[in-house]
Amino acid sequence: MTHLLHLDASARPGLAGKDEHGSHSRNLSQRFVSQWLARRPQDGVTYRDIGQNPPSFVSHDWIASAFTPEERREPWMKDALAESDRLVDELLAADVLIIGTPLYNFGMPAALKAWIDQVVRLNRTVGLDESNPLDPYVPMLADRERHAVILTARGGVGFGPGGAMAHMNHLEPNLATALGFIGITRIHQIAIEGQEVGGELMANSVAEALRQVDALVTELQSTIAAPRPRVSQRQAEAS
Repeated sequence: MTHLLHLDASARPGLAGKDEHGSHSRNLSQRFVSQWLARRPQDGVTYRDIGQNPPSFVSHDWIASAFTPEERREPWMKDALAESDRLVDELLAADVLIIGTPLYNFGMPAALKAWIDQVVRLNRTVGLDESNPLDPYVPMLADRERHAVILTARGGVGFGPGGAMAHMNHLEPNLATALGFIGITRIHQIAIEGQEVGGELMANSVAEALRQVDALVTELQSTIAAPRPRVSQRQAEAS
């Protein structure tokens, strides 16, 4: 069974097209998950609305606790890391991470950054190889194939790769860097643009994004369902 972790980071609680001032990123993420479960109802989903219930910001107590070896942590340190432990456990259990998020002021919402800071954590999602000082970081989520689906909504136009405003987009590149650092490197991106423009441009962008979401669900489910090639003992020893 495949497990999905679904995050929504928009400050808008409703869905675009259904609620006043509804969220386009929520609309995309809900479409992805509903399409996935329609074809694979046996799969599981963990949902977190971090837009409405943001994770805590990293504090002094968090830092002191996270960088203290587990066997030496005092009870208050375990309490300081309890939320982080829950969020990390959810991520470790996921095969597909779905993030619905708007682009706010050229980057990610504060709630999503807080989630990233809670889950990028020494000895939980990233290890440290002190024998390799030039590249000491070990991505711990590279232990098996995981996918991240980043579904975004932007008010402006041209923020995608190759666009006139791409150099000002620090949302998807930031997420890809952070997720890759902990071992999630199979990243898929779909975006809606033109909310501030509206009209036909916006409508076409929404329609194209929904089409891409449906196609990505089909692609990923085929990839996950496909049998992996068997590896011989000789190949395993040579790898």
